[in-house]
Amino acid sequence: MINPTPSELEVLNILWELQEANTQVVNDRLNLQRQVGYTTTLKTMQVMFEKGLLDRRKEGKSHVYFPLIQESVAKGNLLTKFVNNTFGGSASNLMMQLLDNKNVSQDEIAQIKTFLKEIEDKNHG
Repeated sequence: MINPTPSELEVLNILWELQEANTQVVNDRLNLQRQVGYTTTLKTMQVMFEKGLLDRRKEGKSHVYFPLIQESVAKGNLLTKFVNNTFGGSASNLMMQLLDNKNVSQDEIAQIKTFLKEIEDKNHG
């Protein structure tokens, strides 16, 4: 499994949302976040194609790119790597750190409790 770089993840997030797009559309979206040159976006997407993260089809004079990696798989792999490297593999340490560093609303606490109850029921049901 190839883990995307931060720049590649930015491209993937756009393509997961749009499902497919040409380089110009992706570059325009990236430029809403930060200044990125067209040729930089093109090169990034070409490398992602070579790595097997994207596929493309010819449409007119340009290519339309689409992701080959599922969003849930990619983000799950990145999260697992982060938890392992940062929190020694402990999901509970990650959650405690996250909740301690953020003002959590009562609604979010209720959602978390519901989610934890569903996990508990699934694992012991």
